[in-house]
Amino acid sequence: MKIRLKKSYIGLKPSQKKTLAALGLKKPNQILEVKDNESVTGMINKVKTFIEVIR
Repeated sequence: MKIRLKKSYIGLKPSQKKTLAALGLKKPNQILEVKDNESVTGMINKVKTFIEVIR
């Protein structure tokens, strides 16, 4: 599964910033391929307004 960061980190809550960092996203429009498991799905649901999932 691929994910893309749609917005920048500016103005996010600290917990949301840490979640995006744990996923490995650093820059807007950055695309990463991650494994599709329960922990990653939970992190994606926590910050779903800031990322786009590309399957």
